This record gives sequence, structure tokens and C-alpha cells, in this order.
Amino acid sequence: MRVIVVGAGVLGTMHAWQAVERGHEVVHLEREAEARGASVRNFGLVWVSGRAAGEELDTALRARELWERIGARVPDLGFRANGSLTAIRTGAELAVAEQALTLPDAAARGYKLLDADETRAANPALRGELLGALWCERDAAVEPRTAQPALRAALEAGGRYTFLPGREVREVIGENAVRDDHGDVHTGDLVVLCTGAWLGGLVRELAPALPVRKVRLQMMQTDRLGEDLTTSVADGDSFRYYPAFAGSALEQLKSAQPQPPVAAEHKMQLLMVQRRDGGLTIGDTHEYDQPFGFDVVEDPYDHLVGVAEELLGRPLPRIRRRWAGVYAQCVDTTRVVHRERVRDAVWLVTGPGGRGMTCSPAIAETTADLANL
Repeated sequence: MRVIVVGAGVLGTMHAWQAVERGHEVVHLEREAEARGASVRNFGLVWVSGRAAGEELDTALRARELWERIGARVPDLGFRANGSLTAIRTGAELAVAEQALTLPDAAARGYKLLDADETRAANPALRGELLGALWCERDAAVEPRTAQPALRAALEAGGRYTFLPGREVREVIGENAVRDDHGDVHTGDLVVLCTGAWLGGLVRELAPALPVRKVRLQMMQTDRLGEDLTTSVADGDSFRYYPAFAGSALEQLKSAQPQPPVAAEHKMQLLMVQRRDGGLTIGDTHEYDQPFGFDVVEDPYDHLVGVAEELLGRPLPRIRRRWAGVYAQCVDTTRVVHRERVRDAVWLVTGPGGRGMTCSPAIAETTADLANL
């Protein structure tokens, strides 16, 4: 079987991976020289910790297995099973963590409540004032800037994969072909469109009532920390953001401990992960109302720097990169992804939101099963 995959972000690349793994030939089209969107503008987190029970958690756990399996074959992914610590600094945050331990799936997530000494033993870089942390053993990380090129290199070595960058798909022809902006027609037995946050043009023509929206975020990266951040790190505001932590304790937290105005305005949490070069990726914000600004604003960065320095108990290294990114998210945020069969042999897969890096291997596996690959 010949499969045409459109879009070389992590979701498209994982669909190409699934097809090749199942013995098929893949032609992979990307409008840029390589992916430049949310797939490279993220933390590289494989984040199980806060996923909603049910389909979302099941997808994340399956994806975590697949990431580890693929990472063993493709070392340049930089996969590491480093787990995460959600730092607890107040009694209200502690109550949310304690309630999380009572979830029926707490063991599947690898939850454990650590006191302050245990937290510092797990991650000695956390020298700030802490009551403890919620440990999630199943969380992991990869390198977002190198993941897609590494996967493509592994695919190309197999001889059944062709990558065609600089090709924007302009038209779906019939039931199983696309035309690109070079005028070339690519015909396959199956076409999979993984177009990311590109929701206009061809995508709108194919799916005019697409239940997907755009979300904008701001992030940054530091110079080398000079020591190991042995786990990924979140702050207590992450309890507000992730659905697993919903419950009476969270409602009490929201009432007793309002977010600082800048964090509330920009719908913020702190996530922090160390890159292989020693720098820290830190974020993030969430903006939902369009049109988005064309620039980044400093107040959220100032807030993130302050929280990170409080957790680390030391000044951050120099910030060397700042960026904004846009991802596509299902309007119904309980849905993991929007997957639509827009023609007989043409599937559109989009809208995983902030779960894209985490869940893409399992999303692609499900698409492959549904399409009988």
C-alpha cells in the first residue's frame, strides 16, 4: 500500500512511522523545509500526570509506551523516562495532591506524594521552600527540535519512505490523491492530512464545520543551568490546568489561593524541562481569543522567571530564546483529537491541542487501525 502523509509535524511524522512499520510505502509532504509549528515549539514532554481519566489517559499511557519503544531505536529523539515533580508550596496545593492519590488510576499514572526532603533527593536542583511534590513516574521527555529529523532519518534508512519538503498541498483530487503547489500529483491508497494549526484554505474546503480552534502560547529557553534538573517540573498552578485534578480540593484551592493577576490573565502554569544541552525550557501561557498578537509580551515571562527562581532557590541562567507558538485544539477539550474521513480514502487528523507531543504515537496508531493499514 502507498500512503500519502501531509504535514511533517510530530503528528504527521508519527502517521508516517506507523505506515512504514506496517510495511507500507510513504510519501511525506511538508510545505516548509521542515516542521516549524507547535511540534518544535513545545516542551518535548510526554505528559501523563494530569490527563483526564478514560480515553485521554489511556491514549497518553499507550503513547508513553510507544515513545519509549521508538526512543530505544532512535537515540536522537533524546527520550528519557525522567518523571515529573509538581511542586507543592501551600496547604491548599497539598490537599489537591492528596486527593489525586485517591484516584482509581493513581497507580497507573505512577503518583506518589513526596515530602520536602524526598523531593530534593529526587531533584537536588529544587532548593526553594517546598512542602513537597507530587511525583508522576510515567512522565517522560524527548527533544522537540530534533525529534522529527531523527524520526525521518530512521524512516529514510528503511527504503520505503520519501520526504518532499517545500510542497504545499493545494487540492485533494478524487478519493486518493493530492496536488501540490509545484503542480505534481501524488496518488496513494490512503491520504492522511495532519495539517496542524493550518485550518483555512484546503482544510476549510474539506471540513467547513471543523470543531477545532487555535491556541497561542509563549515560552522561553535559558542558557545551561550548570547542574542536572533530574525530573521535569511543574508548579501548583498546573493543578488548575489539567483535568485529572478536578475535585473539591481544587475548588477550595481556587477559592483560597487566587492566581496572581498576570497568571490569571494569561491562563498560566509553570512547566520546566531540561534540554540535552543543559538549558531549561520554561512556559507557558494560553491565549484563546483571536486575532492573536503578533508579538510576545514581557509580563508573563517575568512571572515565569520569578516562579522558576523560587523553586530552584537561585537565579535563572540568561534567557537566550523566547517564542510564541500556535496549536490546534478541539473545541470540546474532552476529545483527544479530531479525526474525520473527508473522502473515501482521505483522513484529516488535527486538534490534539497541548497533548500533541504526548499522544501523537497513539493517535497515529489508532488512525492506522481505523484505516485498515
